[in-house]
Amino acid sequence: MLRYEDNDDWLFKIRTLRILALACVEEVESSSGERMKNEATIEFVGPRVGQALLDGIAHLLDPAIFATLLALIAVSSIPYGTVHPWWEALFECTVFALAALWIIDGLRSGTWRVSEHRMLLPLVALVGFALIQTLQLWSVSAGPRQAFSADPYETRRFILNLLALSLAGTLLLRYTSDSRRLRLLVYMVVGIGVASAIFGIARQMVQGDAYLPFLSRLWPGRGYGQFINQNHFAFLMEMALGLVLGLLVGGGVSRDRLLIFLAAGVTMGAALVLANSRGGIFSMFCQLLFLAIMFGVAQPQREISMHHSRLYLRLQGFSNSVIGRGLLIVCLLMVVIVSIAWLGGDQLAHRFETMERDFSIGSSEVRTNVTRWNMWSATWKSIKDHPIVGVGFGAYPVAISKYHDGSGDLRPRQAHNDYLDLLACGGMVGFALVAWFIIAFIKQLPSRLRSSDPFRRAACLGALVGLFGVAVHSLVDFGLHITANALVFASLLVIATLNGRVEERKVSNTASD
Repeated sequence: MLRYEDNDDWLFKIRTLRILALACVEEVESSSGERMKNEATIEFVGPRVGQALLDGIAHLLDPAIFATLLALIAVSSIPYGTVHPWWEALFECTVFALAALWIIDGLRSGTWRVSEHRMLLPLVALVGFALIQTLQLWSVSAGPRQAFSADPYETRRFILNLLALSLAGTLLLRYTSDSRRLRLLVYMVVGIGVASAIFGIARQMVQGDAYLPFLSRLWPGRGYGQFINQNHFAFLMEMALGLVLGLLVGGGVSRDRLLIFLAAGVTMGAALVLANSRGGIFSMFCQLLFLAIMFGVAQPQREISMHHSRLYLRLQGFSNSVIGRGLLIVCLLMVVIVSIAWLGGDQLAHRFETMERDFSIGSSEVRTNVTRWNMWSATWKSIKDHPIVGVGFGAYPVAISKYHDGSGDLRPRQAHNDYLDLLACGGMVGFALVAWFIIAFIKQLPSRLRSSDPFRRAACLGALVGLFGVAVHSLVDFGLHITANALVFASLLVIATLNGRVEERKVSNTASD
């Protein structure tokens, strides 16, 4: 039996334990509540932080894709203009990877549509038509099935290359989204032209009989610049020089940069003459004539009437008249002829003396029959035999052997005329698709040439001058078969057809102010 004191002691201990137990329970409940609160906060903040991180990463895709496109234009011009298969494969894989990033960026932003999408539809149709050429649709005398293309493998290679170039142009249309990026694209094309011209002139001065260690295919006395064929170099010069001329004449160059662009134009013009490309020099003449005809066109009417004096308006009217433009053309031709004669010298004179041989019907003792006239005659025979769908894009070297009358020592691989080549490879269907593309392109030009932004207006004019030079030179050569030239050509198409998003942004900013 416990004593009273002992009983009180036990009661005190029980009460103490009870108090401690209640305190522990409260602590556990408090910590559990705080933990649940923290978990709820994490569940609420976590998705927001993750979404912000994903948005930040996705937001970097826009400038990253555009910067990669600019780098791709620059790099593709270095290895002989990207002519070797493994360089072409690297170019195509890079473009397809950028297209995959474009899809990711489109999923993020919901922006898929390219504003100039109607101009791209003929290219999609052309890719589909080339794919049809590779299909084995029929057989002859119970033999193996045959396709329209004489070389389906090369036609598939053409499809990949055309698809990559079309995607590159589409990406440039999508991501050249403001005036700053437009300037970067224009300066990149001009910079490539100037760098190639300087390298070509320097190589001509110092190479001698030695081989270059990093570009071993540049044999002494062959080709020009980084190109194995001097005519391919001329294509690049025509495009870049035309862009510079358009910027200068169209008023897209500020006074503090005027001498820089003049020096760039003189450098590229000198390199074009020194390359001794007859087609290139003739195309440069045509570019100057085209520029003289287009003088005053790339300027909005309201800008002329509101911001200039009467003397300026009279001079402008005289320059737009037939007499004024005639005098301008004569002056330009005299200056260019004197400059070409001074720079080209005996080498250029010798090149023009051989023109009769290149366009003659006869041949040499070994009967190679690879003059332009012989190749065009053989190509025309192929066109007459396959007028609708052609012999297949990229299949020209295989198909032309049936029509080329020669010893076989040399076999034509191109028609040396891109228009005949298009008819031979794609027939009337391919020619109609390309004509559809040209019409869709021309329809977008008037609004671009009348833009309120002086730089974009002048850039459009310069791009047209460059494209016109290529159109003339393609009558006698095949420079667009070179990946680097085709990519710069696509860049000029983009520069000429960019919509008015810059002006719309300026208007919206003004309205908001």
